[in-house]
Amino acid sequence: MIIWLNGTFGAGKTTTAGELTTRIRDSRIFDAEKVGEMLWHVLGVPEGDFQDFPPWRGLVVETARQVLDHVGGTLVVTQTVLVEQYWQEIRAGLAKAGIPVHHFLLHTDQDTLVHRIANDTEPASVAGRQWRLDHLPRYQQAVPWLYREAEVIDTTELTPDLVAEVVASRVWPHGDGLYR
Repeated sequence: MIIWLNGTFGAGKTTTAGELTTRIRDSRIFDAEKVGEMLWHVLGVPEGDFQDFPPWRGLVVETARQVLDHVGGTLVVTQTVLVEQYWQEIRAGLAKAGIPVHHFLLHTDQDTLVHRIANDTEPASVAGRQWRLDHLPRYQQAVPWLYREAEVIDTTELTPDLVAEVVASRVWPHGDGLYR
């Protein structure tokens, strides 16, 4: 199974994923961005985004399938996907592979996003602060289709541990023993 955490930078995907893996037995984080970084070495740095490389989408599906075949359990994917066609390709590939996907959009209002990005103290986040701020309009353009395709969780007033609890309760509404 895959729990896919989508949303823009600053929505809480990475922190929530860490919280989720402490609650879900046999779970691990799968950072699909690493697949994109690998492609940079092979295909060069893309003009826009590594997600624009068609092999990225197929390799994300195949990597997830192979990992799940090898270890089982649950993969928690933290990856912003803002192009609907790309999401459709990934979702269809995972469905063809027989992998159930729970797609969540971690969403918060614009002011909160700007505040979180501006105050992020992680070294990589500080270096990419302006880049993340510059991508907020792309996120806003994607919100309509994301609301159709994902279960939306408003993270504005929730701590990451509470967001993780909401995600887990939606995946396992009866708490059927899958928690650690």
